[in-house]
Amino acid sequence: MASAGSAGGGRNFNFKVVLLGEGCVGKTSLVLRYVENKFNDKHVTTLQASFLNKKLNIGGKRVNLAIWDTAGQERFHALGPIYYRDSNGAILVYDITDEDSFQKVKNWVKELRRMLGQDVCLCIAGNKTDLEKSRHVTVQEAEAYAASVGAKHFHTSAKLSKGIEELFLDLSKSMIEKSEGTLKRGRSSGRQSAVLMVEDNEEQSQQKSGCCG
Repeated sequence: MASAGSAGGGRNFNFKVVLLGEGCVGKTSLVLRYVENKFNDKHVTTLQASFLNKKLNIGGKRVNLAIWDTAGQERFHALGPIYYRDSNGAILVYDITDEDSFQKVKNWVKELRRMLGQDVCLCIAGNKTDLEKSRHVTVQEAEAYAASVGAKHFHTSAKLSKGIEELFLDLSKSMIEKSEGTLKRGRSSGRQSAVLMVEDNEEQSQQKSGCCG
């Protein structure tokens, strides 16, 4: 669940982010590289789910990410909703050398949209770009699919530490934008925000008058 507060003139945001995808695609490696700047060549299987925290400062806005790293095994799928039901953002990870892992991402997207609607910000990560020579998922196919479901696509390598900072930063910005939009709508529906509503109406009328020509 997102929560926002203010301290010292800045805004605080708390977001839950979940990583989903098949086993062995590198979800844990992505999180560890991002949060602790570590990489282990040996694959470690995540049995259920674990989470790490990362604090960011984006344009004076303080963001705390609770990043949930989930297991990819089939038996985990039944437990999935417990972990992602309150998520503000989701990163769907596939291995660029494994076509099946990309197809499974499509199932996760359908599941998330069904459970969380448009409220969740989605990013798709094509991981293991250090194995480009063994690529089985074309860049064009992956990016076209991401665009079709309203997600952003990133090319990442936990081994080479590429694309990961950009991935989490972009997702964080999207979640801030969505959270602020929700707060603004919430205020606009209350009695105390008559001024906000007037300002919004003025903006809309200016936009309408600017569109006519």
